[in-house]
Amino acid sequence: MLPETIGRYQIKEELGRGQSTVVYRAYDTEANREVALKVLAVEQSPDISQRAHFKRELKMIASLEHPAIVPVYDVGEHNGQPYFVMRYMAGGSLNQLIASKGKLSLQETAHIIDRIASALDHAHKQHIIHRDIKPSNVLVAEFDGQPTPKVIDFGVAKAMGEESLGQTR
Repeated sequence: MLPETIGRYQIKEELGRGQSTVVYRAYDTEANREVALKVLAVEQSPDISQRAHFKRELKMIASLEHPAIVPVYDVGEHNGQPYFVMRYMAGGSLNQLIASKGKLSLQETAHIIDRIASALDHAHKQHIIHRDIKPSNVLVAEFDGQPTPKVIDFGVAKAMGEESLGQTR
């Protein structure tokens, strides 16, 4: 069952679910816009390590200001559940774009790869390695008739210098 609100955000629908997080499409009543709101799953009581991991992801993504990375708008806690708010990308994922269009043109493909590479290069310059780039972690919006991709989900990212860089959790 969906919560009605989380903080000032009216919950509209569930967009996705990870191991310990849920992403909702929500309406920001103060900014008068749709947003994506990521929260630790309420079905379980998040333990200290889950909270620390969530806050680490938030710090990483919030530090990455780049046109091809979905920006963080807000951070908060509601009934003990930390959350952060990002731009809502109505176009869906790169997976969905490929499924609906079938084939992308060479020009579209080159544009998407260029944008994703630019975002990852920026993250690497900030000493952050994404570690989970795949079509479902790239959201797409149309701009001037071209797909405009933005990288999301830094949940398994590592800061360079952290132990076990080559291992997944």
